Amino acid sequence: MAANVKVKRKLKTRHISMMAIGGAIGTGLFMSSGLAISQAGPGGAILAYILIGAMVYFLMTGVGEMATYLPVSGSFATYANRFVDPAFGFAIGWNYWLNGIITIAVDVATASLVMRYWFPNIPLILWGIIFFVIIFTLNALSVKFYGESEYWFALIKVVTIIVFLIVGFLTIFGILGGEFIGTKNFTVGDAPFNGGFLAFLGIFLIAGFSFQGSESVGVMAGESENPQKSIPKAIKQVFWRILLFYILTILVISLIIPYTSPELMGGSDVTTSPFTLVFERAGLAFVASIMNAVILTSILSSGSSVLFASSRMLFAMGHDGAAGKIFRRTNRFGIPFVALLLCFVATVGIYSLSFLSPQAYLWLINASGLTGFIAWAGIAISHFRFRRAFAKQNIDSSLLKYKAPWFPIGSMLALVLCICVIIGQNYDSIINFQLDQMLVSYAALPVFALLYFAYKLKNKSRLIPLKDVDLTQNTDYQSED
Repeated sequence: MAANVKVKRKLKTRHISMMAIGGAIGTGLFMSSGLAISQAGPGGAILAYILIGAMVYFLMTGVGEMATYLPVSGSFATYANRFVDPAFGFAIGWNYWLNGIITIAVDVATASLVMRYWFPNIPLILWGIIFFVIIFTLNALSVKFYGESEYWFALIKVVTIIVFLIVGFLTIFGILGGEFIGTKNFTVGDAPFNGGFLAFLGIFLIAGFSFQGSESVGVMAGESENPQKSIPKAIKQVFWRILLFYILTILVISLIIPYTSPELMGGSDVTTSPFTLVFERAGLAFVASIMNAVILTSILSSGSSVLFASSRMLFAMGHDGAAGKIFRRTNRFGIPFVALLLCFVATVGIYSLSFLSPQAYLWLINASGLTGFIAWAGIAISHFRFRRAFAKQNIDSSLLKYKAPWFPIGSMLALVLCICVIIGQNYDSIINFQLDQMLVSYAALPVFALLYFAYKLKNKSRLIPLKDVDLTQNTDYQSED
């Protein structure tokens, strides 16, 4: 263990497991799952979520293998820097950071809109200030406090989904007093599939965004009490729970509400949430207010976890030379407070754009849209080269405390699917060469390329030969046991 200890390990195994589940269950499931069903039909939506779930599984096993071998905060940038190319790590790190601070700003803006359900006359900016203070406080006190808060936030979401599934199946079988529904909605119109291949490809994107956050397991590794034990356990639990929740949730919605229903097209109000619609079909109309509260906690949980990941990414980049050395600093609680403070200030600045320059704000949101998938592709590439370097340097694989199953097939499949999702972001604009739409949809790609080539030209970095990949387990910022 390196002598220069910076971050204390305080996240327990139960924190890691529940936080990873909570990170991948958010407004994408509560608000957008109905849209996926309406576009591709129930069969198309379920198949898309299964395939994306498999991709996420392989990505998580790759992260788990690297994180148990080298547990560091802000792991993605570090792995890309050490196993691929410093320029690649630089671009991955800053893209992920940019995506994070924009996501937090969007979460706060969305949470403020949610409050209009109860308090329509209070200015949105007041709610924004309150939510920024809450999110910052959850991250600033201590890692243990943050872990506990995220644990309970995630538990609320999990309990809500379980209750939803129970009520849903009781409704489907007519046990709650209504008629027996069965599978008749799977034969409505063109069901179970609708819209052809392009519609199916579009659902890949929706499903992928819904699963984003799963990779946070890797970020948490550096602050886990026992990463060799907690990370593999979290991966095994999280994948099956998330896949089970998503697939069963979409199945219940599809069975109760036909994909042709305009109600599934979604909107920004809680009354358009497929969860609310299903509860109303079950005769529980009062549940809209409860769902609004659940969605609010889900948004705040997302904002808090993204701030955690973004600050740790900046902390890691400070050690890797991709950001200033000042971001290495931690306080007595082990919090990288300088990195956290910059993330907070940058997020408030982006949030302010929604009031000062709405067009600039929307452009930033679009620019960050694909960065999550770029990070996933980076994980797959880093893991592939990590294992190839192990073999090239004749290092005994028994040193790996956790081995990713299905290697190299898993990593390659995950990478291919990531590329498909990235290209399919707005496939129509490419076919019809709609330049304005292409710029809006694919803005993240030139940003990534600019970061990559700017670093490469300035620092003359190169792809690291497999025989020279640094596979030592010591860093100057590993966490304290």
